[in-house]
Amino acid sequence: MEGVAQEASSLAGHLKLGKLIILYDSNEISLDGNTSLSFTENVEEKYKSLGWEVFTVEDGNDVQAIEKVLIEAKKNDNKPSLIIVKTEIGYGSPNKGGKSSSHGSPLGKNEIELVKKNYKWEHEPFFVDNRVRKHFEDYIAINEQKEKIWLEVFKQYQLQYPEEYNQLTDILAQPIDIEKSTLPIFEENTYISTREASEKVLNAFAKSNISVIGGSADLSSSNKTYLHEQGDFNPTNYGGQNLHFGVREFAMGSILNGLSLYGGLKPYGATFLVFSDYMRPAIRLSALMNQPVTYIYSHDSIHYGEDGPTHQPIEHIPSLRLIPNLVVFRPADANETVEVYKTAFSQMNRPSAIILSRQDLPVITNPEGLYQNVKRGGYVFRFESKKEIDFIIIATGSEVYLADKVRSLLSNEGYSIRIVSMPSLELFNEQDSYYKESIIPSGVRQRIIIELAAPYGWDSVKGEKGINIGIDSFAASAPGDVLVEEFGFTEKAVAQKIKTYLNQTMKELSI
Repeated sequence: MEGVAQEASSLAGHLKLGKLIILYDSNEISLDGNTSLSFTENVEEKYKSLGWEVFTVEDGNDVQAIEKVLIEAKKNDNKPSLIIVKTEIGYGSPNKGGKSSSHGSPLGKNEIELVKKNYKWEHEPFFVDNRVRKHFEDYIAINEQKEKIWLEVFKQYQLQYPEEYNQLTDILAQPIDIEKSTLPIFEENTYISTREASEKVLNAFAKSNISVIGGSADLSSSNKTYLHEQGDFNPTNYGGQNLHFGVREFAMGSILNGLSLYGGLKPYGATFLVFSDYMRPAIRLSALMNQPVTYIYSHDSIHYGEDGPTHQPIEHIPSLRLIPNLVVFRPADANETVEVYKTAFSQMNRPSAIILSRQDLPVITNPEGLYQNVKRGGYVFRFESKKEIDFIIIATGSEVYLADKVRSLLSNEGYSIRIVSMPSLELFNEQDSYYKESIIPSGVRQRIIIELAAPYGWDSVKGEKGINIGIDSFAASAPGDVLVEEFGFTEKAVAQKIKTYLNQTMKELSI
């Protein structure tokens, strides 16, 4: 019934995935009662219309019938197969068999005794029949022999195809070689959106790493995730590295998990940031299963503009940061984007979410040359002008450039300001106390967080006296620069907010 299954089934039929075989337990029961309460569609006809081959086994206890159909399904290389197996839930239970009461709760001691009586099972709990033991022992012996044959085949493959063998073992051990890729270097004082910078970086990685595979939920031309020289994955070319997921965000995330679990691949998927909500369960499972999937999200803020509040993410960045074991990145410019990809693609046991701008951003002059510290989550982007720091501005994404302009304004008024770029709050929080103290000294309590998102989740670096300058309401439909003006995210408006905050804290100290 769930939408993600329909999304995935539709794509599988389109791609003619003949090796995919699904056994569907059709017992006509859901937790609340019979499936007829909410489900009357013809599953067989639906799956045929999706391009599947469909079989039906009338008796789910007939193992030979199921095996016969499985053998038949394996013969079809051009269509995925659905095997509808008719069963009775709670089979053998006199009072709960075929009823929803056996779905979500234990049978109970008395009913278990009745089931055992039905099955003529007179043994104590946890008894294992010797016939079962022998079956598994035989199965182990059969598969040990199969493994010996396989290892011999693999050995012959190594001798006959040494180059391909080395390539295969390399990508199985570590799907992507960071050092093998020739990555772009972006010239300072030029302008490029981080989504466009991402496209160049992603293509550079894919060109030298065949394990990079992925695509977008029908938005590759907009979030710039198409691999231009790597071909499309389709029924006539299963060697392509571009997957066209269609408008199927949830299935996309689920498929990425499957590719990652299979091993030897570095999967990525992309859509607009606001649509990350559609695929949240898949992202959560990536994190739960320790899978290094890369999620790419463009159109990161109200800079999106005219499409209006339905497409302008507000709460999505802090919401993603709430997912345990997910690393969220928001690069400030093109060169930070390079370092973000290097760091994200180095993750082996957790997923990453890379959040990118639609609007052009300057490639910021960074005389400190500390881009390499992107991998540590945060670093000093601009050092203070005097020995004493009056306050620290901590920013992410496009707001780092905004912070830099605010610094220029307030430096003219005598303030000594440090700017910290924080592309990944999660990675920064993992650093040792010495590093964190060197970036955000504990003695400087005046700290300002600037991020065009709901102002939550920054307590670990904001401290007790710091403030968040964010956006905690839906925006509107207007050009991005108009919205920025209206919502107070120009350098003058932000500078005034900071001065008001500083005056207030000075009053509190004097009290």
